[in-house]
Amino acid sequence: MNVKIEESWKQRLSNEFEKPYFKALTDFVRQEYSTRTVYPPAKLIFNAFDQCPFDQVKVVIVGQDPYHEPGQANGLCFSVNDGVDIPPSLVNIYKEIRDDLGRPVPTSGNLERWSRQGVLLLNATLTVRAHQAGSHQHKGWEEFTDNVIHHLATERENLVFILWGAYAQKKGAAVDTNRHLVLKSPHPSPLSAHRGFFGNKHFSKANAYLISKGITPIEW
Repeated sequence: MNVKIEESWKQRLSNEFEKPYFKALTDFVRQEYSTRTVYPPAKLIFNAFDQCPFDQVKVVIVGQDPYHEPGQANGLCFSVNDGVDIPPSLVNIYKEIRDDLGRPVPTSGNLERWSRQGVLLLNATLTVRAHQAGSHQHKGWEEFTDNVIHHLATERENLVFILWGAYAQKKGAAVDTNRHLVLKSPHPSPLSAHRGFFGNKHFSKANAYLISKGITPIEW
């Protein structure tokens, strides 16, 4: 199957695209886009990969679902388009960066600048029906993104996996902590951020690890 995705990822994932579950997933997603309002725009489904080629990945942040309200989702987890109100979880992420690194809080929630530096902003599910959180879960996306994490964890070394909340931590459970840095904390959602997300210092810890491995740190 010819999937429009960045070439280095296409090479790594070509076997995945031929599996029966991916064919069923593709049929489902095409039907949804043709009959429903679905986010992100179809051309941005693989935006996280297109912005961040396989060999340039330094950090992996795992999210769950794309945002499901108009104009928000741009194919990068936690990220929204320029001019869109910054969602509560990202507000808290920015607060932690400010407290951890002393950086001013940005006015835009667009995280493409992270992607271009090597941060793979990976949602477990890459599409969602408008106004219906979780509506495209258990259709095959999770198997696909598990495979993405497996390729990174086994073929690369010295990556930072940032896992916020129980869902992301389960998704990254098989990552070898002898080869990579795995950072875990509660989710930045307002429901849980005060239970240990604030003060986790994940951004300075990630950069310190990258520097220790001779890798250029991220400008968060």
